[in-house]
Amino acid sequence: MEKLKNVNKEEKKVKAEDDEESYYGVGSFLLEVVKVFVWALVIILPIRVFLFQPFFVQGASMEPNFKNGDYLVVNELGYKQTDVNILGSHLFTVGMTKDLKRGEVVVFRYPRNPEQYFIKRIIGLPGEQIKIVDGKVKIFNQENPEGAILEESGYLKKDLSTGGSIDITLSKDQYFVLGDNRQNSSDSRVWGPLPKNDIIGKVLIRAWPLSKVEIL
Repeated sequence: MEKLKNVNKEEKKVKAEDDEESYYGVGSFLLEVVKVFVWALVIILPIRVFLFQPFFVQGASMEPNFKNGDYLVVNELGYKQTDVNILGSHLFTVGMTKDLKRGEVVVFRYPRNPEQYFIKRIIGLPGEQIKIVDGKVKIFNQENPEGAILEESGYLKKDLSTGGSIDITLSKDQYFVLGDNRQNSSDSRVWGPLPKNDIIGKVLIRAWPLSKVEIL
């Protein structure tokens, strides 16, 4: 009887060890899941908040260079002001550190309705005077105090006319933007200069359609 009793003790001991290993196995798995989730937040969230954001082009205002349905990736880093909040508490603000260049394509909040996003091309820079006369865009700045006709052959068809009669001087926090489809675009000719704070970022990649994938 004593021998049988000892065997039962060993069986119970083995069973207890098996249960313990099973318990730690499940706990270890859950811990790994939590780790993956935390690392995903640490890595992916900053990329989404500070670096890149996807957009689909809607409309024809940037044709023929950007067409309806094009899928774009916008570089936000340094081009927009971002407020970082967690659980309703403001942690810090990342300001704008980069200046846009003439000819670059940007995505921004429509000044008359911040819920909408527009895509246009930077034409006039802060502090410049912009004139549109006889279908041409003329830029006045320190380098061209007498004004110079803007060369746009890199993205517009030859002899394309820019409609409207504009004479405006931009403040230090304003840009003048136009659509490439000059005959069918709601832009700074209609609603005025673009405030710097409304800019989301600069178009970096065209990811769709596959036949037109490119880094811009």
